[in-house]
Amino acid sequence: MLRSTLLVILFAFSGAAFADDFNYNSVTVSYGQIDFDDFNADGDTIGINGSAAVSESFHVFASYGVGEIDDGIDTLDVDTWNAGIGYNNSLSDSIDLVVGLSYEYIDLSAPGFGSIDDNGFGLSVGLRMAASDKLEIDAGIAYVDMSDSGDNTAFGGGLLYSFTENFALGLSASFDDDVTAYNVGGRFYFGN
Repeated sequence: MLRSTLLVILFAFSGAAFADDFNYNSVTVSYGQIDFDDFNADGDTIGINGSAAVSESFHVFASYGVGEIDDGIDTLDVDTWNAGIGYNNSLSDSIDLVVGLSYEYIDLSAPGFGSIDDNGFGLSVGLRMAASDKLEIDAGIAYVDMSDSGDNTAFGGGLLYSFTENFALGLSASFDDDVTAYNVGGRFYFGN
């Protein structure tokens, strides 16, 4: 259960960006909701992430997020961050393949119980697809291997609507066997 929780929380905060040319220079601010399938708990998250192109095919990314998980008895505080490098390759005029490799960190704390932290690495593979000049669809899979909590895999997808060349709003979801996360966010593009 802890493995699933960690992975979906990390995926929800993820900074890897998932048309003609896709812009890999952006900052996103998001709000999310996490639901746990096996027990009565849910949570809220707030995150910021960004990416910056370092060449035509590579970008760096990072994210930071905070959240609270409430099971009706206690509240668990969550802090996460990651940083990594991504590879993007155009498969067609409207589809990019995106692969990311990242360092992952999470800290969980509960009143009266102290805190635990864990770190590891993440690997993600996804597609960015331009459905129109304003609408982007993304889908991907993320694998995280934490040093103490084990490994897990989550799937995700989303929609991103560009109101201007520099601003878009998005909806996304990620899920595995035990946890589902929903996010809404605003993305600001730079370097156009």
